[in-house]
Amino acid sequence: MVKETGLYDLLGVPPTATEAELKSAYKKGALKHHPDKNAHNPAAAEKFKEISHAYEALSDPQKRQLYDTYGEEGLEQGGGGGGMAAEDLFAQFFGGGGGAFGGMFGGGMRDTGPKKARTIHHVHKVSLEDVYKGKVSKLALQKSVICPSCDGRGGKEGAVRTCSGCNGAGMKTMMRQMGPMIQRFQTVCPDCQGDGEIIREKDKCKKCNGKKTSVERKVLHVHVDKGVKSGHKIEFRGEGDQSPGVLPGDVIFEIEQKPHPRFQRKDDDLFFHAEIDLLTALAGGQIHIEHLDDRWVTVSVEPGEVISPGEIKMVRGQGMPSMRHHDFGNLYIQFDVKFPPAMFNSPEKLAQLEQILPPRKEFAPPPADAMVDDFNLENVDQSGQRRAQGATSMDEDEEDGVPHGAERMQCASQ
Repeated sequence: MVKETGLYDLLGVPPTATEAELKSAYKKGALKHHPDKNAHNPAAAEKFKEISHAYEALSDPQKRQLYDTYGEEGLEQGGGGGGMAAEDLFAQFFGGGGGAFGGMFGGGMRDTGPKKARTIHHVHKVSLEDVYKGKVSKLALQKSVICPSCDGRGGKEGAVRTCSGCNGAGMKTMMRQMGPMIQRFQTVCPDCQGDGEIIREKDKCKKCNGKKTSVERKVLHVHVDKGVKSGHKIEFRGEGDQSPGVLPGDVIFEIEQKPHPRFQRKDDDLFFHAEIDLLTALAGGQIHIEHLDDRWVTVSVEPGEVISPGEIKMVRGQGMPSMRHHDFGNLYIQFDVKFPPAMFNSPEKLAQLEQILPPRKEFAPPPADAMVDDFNLENVDQSGQRRAQGATSMDEDEEDGVPHGAERMQCASQ
């Protein structure tokens, strides 16, 4: 009499099911609920995991005995955590992504191809000038290569033997009795220290000291294409670390564009702040901008055009080169108009301005019987200016008497 039947129920078999019946039930359920076949049904993916867990437990005679005797609790305490993943269970029956069922479901299962050494990642910081003109950077890195002295054996030929304690796995499975429960766990093999092989000290390679790999300096030529953006990755396949028995790893450089003192970039467009005087803003003139390729761009403000403070104008085709379309973005110029200092001219010259500039804006006069007080404007010190700016900001943010910042704090605490 089994304590629980939940795992059997998931597979749709009785507790007396044979190993063949368990396998047949798993095949049927895994095919029906596999995530690649039910891409838009999260419930099916969860069901697939449950079925795989049930089969992984019941197909192991030791785990099945624990489950039949103590239920799920006994399985969790005595069964260990080294079970096979759902995708691996499926692949064990139906093959990898290239098999008959892998082709049917789009090859979304775990890759079962040859192992690769680790990939080396580097961030390559480049200036905006380099991105504009393109550049080839020589970057040096250190990587592990198979030791040329011992060809990756770690020692003399014939001196390396497989560890008998773990049969070359590097890990040993240990069993421990805890009252009525049996605990199973994995640990690093103490005989070979996880290497899976044993080499006598006197037989170890003198160059790599038995590690099978040595460190080598490698120089790579990284081509920074014109118009490349931050986050773009440049990959060198097979140029990463090497290790015996696995494919060489890759090297990936990720482009990171450094900030620029004059230009800001957004996609293929450039943005530039130009400060002009009031005379240029009203009567026209020229401004000169040093571009990213050592050219100077001259921009003319036509007389009478009138540039307002903060106004943005565009120079077509003078932005960044487009990496894909082989054209250029635009250059956007935001104008800051610098006004002359106080009392910059004589009263006579200022009177002439009244003849040139548009007339003053007329404010509605107070009623004839109104009481009128006359005042003069004064300069504000920095502390007073900060208080005035803070009051303006609060007035703009307040709504129904509650400052906007306080409302945001209330939302964040919920």
